[in-house]
Amino acid sequence: MKNNTKQTLKIYWSHILKYKLSGLIILFSIVAGSSINVILPLYYKKFFDVLGAEQAKEVLVNKLVDVLIVILIINFIGWIAWRIATFALTHIFAQLVADIQNTCFRYLHKHSFSYFNNNFVGALVKRVGYFTNSFRDILDRVLWDFIPLIVKMLIIITVLFWSHFILGLIVVIWLVIFVIVNWLMARYKMKFDVKRAEAQTQATGFLSDTITNNSNLKLFCGYKKETKNFFNLNEKVRRLAEFSFNLDNVFEAIQSLLMIVLEVGIFYVGIKLWEKNMFTIGDFVLLQSYVLIIFMHIWSFGKMIRRTYQNLADAEEMTMIFNTPHEIQNVRNANTLEIKRGKIELQNVDFYYHKTRKVFDKFNLTIKSCQRVALIGPSGAGKTTVIKLLLRNFDVFGGKILIDSQDISKVTQESLWKNISLVPQDPILFHRSLMENIRYGKFDATDEEVIKASKLAHCHEFISDLPEKYDTFVGERGVKLSGGERQRVAIARAILRNAPILILDEATSSLDSHSESLIQDALDKLMEKKTVIVIAHRLSTIVKMDRIVFIDEGKIIEDGTHQELIEKENGHYRKLWELQAGGFIAD
Repeated sequence: MKNNTKQTLKIYWSHILKYKLSGLIILFSIVAGSSINVILPLYYKKFFDVLGAEQAKEVLVNKLVDVLIVILIINFIGWIAWRIATFALTHIFAQLVADIQNTCFRYLHKHSFSYFNNNFVGALVKRVGYFTNSFRDILDRVLWDFIPLIVKMLIIITVLFWSHFILGLIVVIWLVIFVIVNWLMARYKMKFDVKRAEAQTQATGFLSDTITNNSNLKLFCGYKKETKNFFNLNEKVRRLAEFSFNLDNVFEAIQSLLMIVLEVGIFYVGIKLWEKNMFTIGDFVLLQSYVLIIFMHIWSFGKMIRRTYQNLADAEEMTMIFNTPHEIQNVRNANTLEIKRGKIELQNVDFYYHKTRKVFDKFNLTIKSCQRVALIGPSGAGKTTVIKLLLRNFDVFGGKILIDSQDISKVTQESLWKNISLVPQDPILFHRSLMENIRYGKFDATDEEVIKASKLAHCHEFISDLPEKYDTFVGERGVKLSGGERQRVAIARAILRNAPILILDEATSSLDSHSESLIQDALDKLMEKKTVIVIAHRLSTIVKMDRIVFIDEGKIIEDGTHQELIEKENGHYRKLWELQAGGFIAD
């Protein structure tokens, strides 16, 4: 907890340091404005001392007017100082918040594929939001509450010590007790704030998960079950929040008691000094003004401390993300992958999931340049794992993967992905226009290039029938399109990218026979002069492959062309082919 809090503040401070000049201007202006607010009561003391003096009214009026002029000038200087502070802060505040959000975005998206698989989308979004809001609240509180409080207390203590030592000593002792009590109470409360934040994250993640799976919730009659579970999570949040609020009430009760003690005690001392002719009416005015300033700032001090700790608790979970090293990273001075032939080699690869489920043990596979290879086998055999390792979704535990003799673990991830086009089994699209989704394959592509790729993928036809054509937004994850339409958009994106290595992971699984026949020619053209890896369960789609590799339990069982494998007596591929009905494998 302590280390995370320090890390949170360190991140915030590193962003503030980017604006040193503006920060110094703001700090100086706030200190000046706060100082003037505390200096003014000295002139009000003088005003009332003059008012109570035994002199001719004409003389007193002139003196009072002189004091008022000074008060006006001081107020005007204070007004200028506060205006400089507010306008200077406005100049950088929005940019600071944007910088924080950008930092969160950059670091979060550098995490591995598995990291996102293990965390709820809603929970991650909530962590970024809380981290940014916490920065905004803490900065606002430091500038407008903590700094003015410190400046005013220092000046008040100095003035009281200078005028009446006993009064300064009383205020110092009281402030020390007050701050220690509030700090201890805030520290005690923070652990419950962290638990509340964790419970809120859990509830938010659960809500996000049920919204994503809203169709399952309905079709499997899970409404009552999920509602009950969500109510239980919210009840946990409610209990923690109620306990936290009650702690606030207890703290405020103690705080009020301390303030009553100070007000009565310090005025009692003032009366005793007045009794000895050591105190004037102006001194009472000054003392009352300072007591009000102390109470006005110190009353909120407890809340400021507790809310600051609460903000730090809210930021805790995002800080933990920052403290989590990126699982897959570029090595220092990583090279850029350059592909001239597209030869792929998996050499003695070891890999396992969760340290218990071993997938590959000294696995070897070589795919020649511009060779089209199909990977088949039962579920869990390791076909998809080959793709994930090639894309560096995970790093191998042993051995290495080479592309044109270049170790992919020693080249930049961006250059690796740039040279590979992937058409997944279940394409996920951005909630953006069709034009933007297809252009994601090549950011600088013209509209004409996008349309050409769409025609080759045979998605131009259904896009042309849409009211907004290529400007149609597809909904979150592309839910407004059918599975087949999403796959054709993904194929168009791959055609547009035109990378030297092509991966088709059940790329036609969501297409009907007619749609599949339409784009088969496009896929054949797309495969030309490329190294191609195809994962398919529908064997009719891989008959024309240069090689078919049968994988089972992380080992290559058979390897050859369709004709070679179909002629193999008691061969695994042959058995699957014989079980096939209408192009599908019987499960």
